[in-house]
Amino acid sequence: MEPMQKSDYIGFNRPYMVGKELGYIAEAHFHSMLAGDGAFTKRCEGWLEKRTGCRRALLTNSCTAALEMAAILADIQPGDEVIMPSYTFVSTANAFVLRGAVPVFVDIRPDTLNLDERLIESAITPRTRVIVPVHYGGVGCAMDVIMDLAERYSLLVIEDAAQGVMASHLGRPLGSIGHLGTMSFHETKNIISGEGGALLINDPALTERAEIIREKGTNRSQFFRGQVDKYTWVDIGSSYLPGEIIAAFLWAQMEEADSITARRLAIWERYHAAFEPLERAGRVRRPVIPDGCGHNAHMYYLLLRDLDDRTAFIQAMKAQDINCVFHYVPLHSAPQGQVVGRTRGALPVTDDLADRLVRLPLWLGLEDQQEKVIATALAWLESAGKSAEPAARRRQSALPAGGVVAGTGEGDDWGGAEDP
Repeated sequence: MEPMQKSDYIGFNRPYMVGKELGYIAEAHFHSMLAGDGAFTKRCEGWLEKRTGCRRALLTNSCTAALEMAAILADIQPGDEVIMPSYTFVSTANAFVLRGAVPVFVDIRPDTLNLDERLIESAITPRTRVIVPVHYGGVGCAMDVIMDLAERYSLLVIEDAAQGVMASHLGRPLGSIGHLGTMSFHETKNIISGEGGALLINDPALTERAEIIREKGTNRSQFFRGQVDKYTWVDIGSSYLPGEIIAAFLWAQMEEADSITARRLAIWERYHAAFEPLERAGRVRRPVIPDGCGHNAHMYYLLLRDLDDRTAFIQAMKAQDINCVFHYVPLHSAPQGQVVGRTRGALPVTDDLADRLVRLPLWLGLEDQQEKVIATALAWLESAGKSAEPAARRRQSALPAGGVVAGTGEGDDWGGAEDP
């Protein structure tokens, strides 16, 4: 959470409330139902099942919790390997490391910054158990290719769709394509509950155990459905269920999910149009949305020339009371990542783009101030661009251009890294 600032300060993120949240919380209190699995929890899970088409949705207290549940459901054992990108939030890896697995970091695509599906097969070994595609910025990974690989090698696919609510790939909602999917409703996401997440179960064989794991390893859900006459400890698990107050807040957001997404897309498109001339001039690179990807405007970023360029840009924007941030420190370069993980060869794209990516403010209510963000960014980029070195220009233009091309994871820590 950003500290209190003066009124003309433009923060990177500002949680948006639709106006019904407090009323629904009061309703939950009126009905004396504050623990989890009440009426609002059921409404939210029903919404997820209807909007994604998953077999079963379970609300969790975070996407981190959903990932931990997924690792248990995958029956991860010490020494098992899990393929994932390094350019992601720590929870993507932590969930599996907690079970004793080795994260195997694979490079990302230069266009979408998603796991490079062309490199996955060479990373598979006899110890590989799971592939974890992360849909960066709500832009879908090449799930058709990934699912085909998983089928051929008998692997489980767990989608980290923390940023993917209301987004799709080839017409299928993100989170509903792999065997399991995870979502986040952290306050930095499009649809929020402060903290919160969900596990989407697409393989029906995993549903019963998922309910048990979420209920601390008990068959409590079966008891309330009348399937057993008492509930007891039957498996491992933990307290992954959110309270009803969280669900009540989330339900208000879900009711307005279409309008929230439409407004975010309008802000995103305004950014995209404004920076097109600078991309054509080779000064920046805009986000790429491949054919078949229905994105949700989770974020808007620019790729600058290098780390120095990005650092200077962030400082220049800050001087004008505009908070722009970088994103993840790649996990393979982090101290813990070097201890518990390994890489599939070098990760040159990850290393390069992580140093050059900067995210611009994007939140509902920004509309009236967005012109200041754009004008300030353009002025600095155009001025700084006059001193560009030819080599930097060549490197920038070598990457795919932004726009539509043919298709082939708390707060602002780490410069704005998000909790999935």
